[in-house]
Amino acid sequence: MTESITPAEEDLKGALLEIKSANPTLGIPKIHALLLSAHPEWTVGEKRTRKILQSEGLVNSANGGTPGQLYPTSRVIEGFDVSKYSTKVEVKYFSKLKGKGLVAKEHIKEGETIWKEDPFALAPEWNLYDLQMSSHACGYCSTPLTTSPLVVPCSASTSSMPCPIHFCSRLCLSRSGRTHPLLCAARNPAALPLLHFARKNQWMALHALAQCTARVLLAYNQDEKAFKEDWEVMRSLAQLGMEERAKGGWLNAEPDRTMWKKAHKLYVQAFQEPATEAEKKRLARLLKKPLRADVAEALFDYDAFLRGLGRMSLNLEAHGGLYVLHSHLNHSCAPNVSVRHLDQRTALSRITVLARRDIGPGEELTITYVNPELPLEQRRRQLMEWGFGKCMCERCVSEERERKAVSQEESEKVDEKADLEAELKAGLGVM
Repeated sequence: MTESITPAEEDLKGALLEIKSANPTLGIPKIHALLLSAHPEWTVGEKRTRKILQSEGLVNSANGGTPGQLYPTSRVIEGFDVSKYSTKVEVKYFSKLKGKGLVAKEHIKEGETIWKEDPFALAPEWNLYDLQMSSHACGYCSTPLTTSPLVVPCSASTSSMPCPIHFCSRLCLSRSGRTHPLLCAARNPAALPLLHFARKNQWMALHALAQCTARVLLAYNQDEKAFKEDWEVMRSLAQLGMEERAKGGWLNAEPDRTMWKKAHKLYVQAFQEPATEAEKKRLARLLKKPLRADVAEALFDYDAFLRGLGRMSLNLEAHGGLYVLHSHLNHSCAPNVSVRHLDQRTALSRITVLARRDIGPGEELTITYVNPELPLEQRRRQLMEWGFGKCMCERCVSEERERKAVSQEESEKVDEKADLEAELKAGLGVM
């Protein structure tokens, strides 16, 4: 017979959040029953289950109101070789709720470079994008251009169909073949309205999705092995669709579904159904291979498009790059690694991941998704807007505990003062 145990608070909380995430509409009794079914060795009362779910804001209203919290989902990239980036870390799948992350394989010293990484796709900050479109920054790595004789223009640009993109070297020109042809003003003018729309609305996620789509479509037509790898990366990214964020109440403003639909129309015109016959012919020269039905649906279906936007929003680095290994890093309000752009003269888009402090073997590597200088409530609110739930990192838990202790102390002082006043009044005969 299995011995009954009382689970630790964090173990119980993790199990309940995972069950609730998988069954958002169930009430407390059924969640509690599933918990005991999954962990028959645990001794847990329904009152304790209720208390934890209430503290996480996951108790459904009596009239069936808002369903329980939905969280981003992700999965491990099949066949992913981390050693190409670093021998110091490895991927770990924590749970359905938390998803994947990175842990140290060995001791990492403070200040040590853990890995460097070039982007899978790049949607640079708009000031850099404007430099690219005015031929003043490299169209591949985004490094500002000089008068160097190494600078080369887009090879498809002509006087009748000009493309403003230039590259800092022939190497960048060659590497740009993974994405640029489908975004080139000369080779695929059908993409221009989409890019202009993204720029006008400063919609970095839409620009990033265009870059990623160009990459997977060109790989599909040119290199089956590269396509399988790129497609696996895309499908494994953490995701929470725009509609899910809206339904969860995590958008700062009311979702502009009119804008979503306009963006989707331009996206389809850019890569699948151009608006004019001339544009269709140009696209057909680039995409000669019929697209598999499952791939077409996963890219161009409206709901899939919204999920794609969600993927970009969740995984983009602050300056607009999408990095494969970097996308595995989870959040902490007291992170132990930082991400820097140190190769500013040769490869501005390349990131360097550094240890902020000593990191022990088996310890998870974390970055911060929000400004760590913000107070507790604002940090948690910003993370909630992305569907990450209430942040329970070590720093947040510590600050919350300290706040409760101060509040309790102040409450005791008020009670003590009230008792003293009552005693004085009684001694004076006024009670």
